[in-house]
Amino acid sequence: MLQKFVISHDKTKNRFAIREMAIIDKNLANKDASRLRDEDYAFLCEESYSGRKITASIDRGLDDLVATLRTPNFFPIRTYAVKIAESVIALHNSDDNRRTALVFDDRDLMGTETVQ
Repeated sequence: MLQKFVISHDKTKNRFAIREMAIIDKNLANKDASRLRDEDYAFLCEESYSGRKITASIDRGLDDLVATLRTPNFFPIRTYAVKIAESVIALHNSDDNRRTALVFDDRDLMGTETVQ
C-alpha cells in the first residue's frame, strides 16, 4: 500500500498538522508513486498538535516525539513514525511556514524474494 503523510507547520498559529492519505483504488496500487497525483490518494485522518507540545517533545528526544505524534487515530509503524518525526524536527527548525510530504510504499518493507 502506498501511504502519503503531509506535514505542515504554521508558525503564526504555532501549530503542526499531519494528514495521512493512502492509495486504496486497486487500479492504482501498482502505479509508480511519482506518477500519482494528490487526488489519487484517499484522505484517512488528520492530527493537529500545538507548537509548545512539539517543542517540549523535541527537547526530550526522538523517541518522545514519536510517542507524542502517535494518537489513537494516528499510529504509523515505527519506521514511518521516525521519518515523520525527523521531518517535524526539520520543519520546527525552519524559519518559514512550511509543509513537506513523505510517501511510503509498504512493498519496500518486504523482502525482494519472489514466489514462483
